[in-house]
Amino acid sequence: MIRYLLALAVAFAFAVALMPAVIAFAKKLKVRQTILSYVDNHASKSGTPTMGGVGFVAAAVAVTFAFLRGSSSLVVMVAVLTLGFGLIGFIDDFIKVFFKQNKGLSPWQKIVFQFVVAIIMAFFVYFSPFVGDKLYVPFTLNEISLGWFTVPFYVFVFVAFTNAVNLTDGLDGLAGKTAVAYTIFFAAVIAVIVYRFGIMPDSGAEYKNLIVFSFALIGALCGFLLFNSYPAAIFMGDTGALALGGALAGLAVVSKLVFIAPIIGLPYVVSCVSDVIQVAHYKRTKRRVFLMAPFHHHLERKGIHENKIVTGYTLATLFTGVVTLLIILAIN
Repeated sequence: MIRYLLALAVAFAFAVALMPAVIAFAKKLKVRQTILSYVDNHASKSGTPTMGGVGFVAAAVAVTFAFLRGSSSLVVMVAVLTLGFGLIGFIDDFIKVFFKQNKGLSPWQKIVFQFVVAIIMAFFVYFSPFVGDKLYVPFTLNEISLGWFTVPFYVFVFVAFTNAVNLTDGLDGLAGKTAVAYTIFFAAVIAVIVYRFGIMPDSGAEYKNLIVFSFALIGALCGFLLFNSYPAAIFMGDTGALALGGALAGLAVVSKLVFIAPIIGLPYVVSCVSDVIQVAHYKRTKRRVFLMAPFHHHLERKGIHENKIVTGYTLATLFTGVVTLLIILAIN
């Protein structure tokens, strides 16, 4: 436990120390967010430095590798997913700020790059002796085999989960705080599997290193949130949002807890589903279901302050995390 807490503390301190330099560098290079004209209630945020995700990603990954012990192939896969999706976000953000526009990579370019990263990593996970084609049945330690469907399923999870997290990055501190709440309980589930129910010795070190990564990510995000909470001094940008999505998706897959992820991460599901519903309904009827999508923007248009929305999403994630953990402890 001491190793995990140290990883959290060091990552927090690293992020806190790094973020002022990231903000200063972003301001010097005029790496600023451009707000779309129809998002009128965010007009005051135009010009806020972006690409701040570089800070917490660097802190989380660096500290994780400093605290690894024993076999660590699963963490390496998660780190590659984090950095791979983060690089896509970095390119997207760079185009936005260089050309001073709100659109970076085209949707097709972004999705193609994401699929390339996802497909490569899906094969690595599939051939891992610690994962393969096995996943835990929700709330149990019973495993099921996906067979030939394994790689396509992993690809879907990587891309879908990453974009769900990215969609949630729409209010000051929203993506970061929900990710902290999510990762706390996801790490707790992994810890229960390792320490209460026992894991085979050859994969025990792998799972413990996943907990190290989780704690380092929590610490780095908390440090970043000191600068990203309302009113934000810097945004994480797609650099941070896609990297964060890759990290959480990677944790879900390599821990074989994919079916638990959307339960704890219910706010991510809400963001993704509300956006899909809005787009599909509008294309068919030319009318909107929500005032604006994803759902947190609908709530904002209804007059709810973004601080209250962020608090609500965070508490909802904590609630689903507590319920999930209690069910696992009760059933097994």
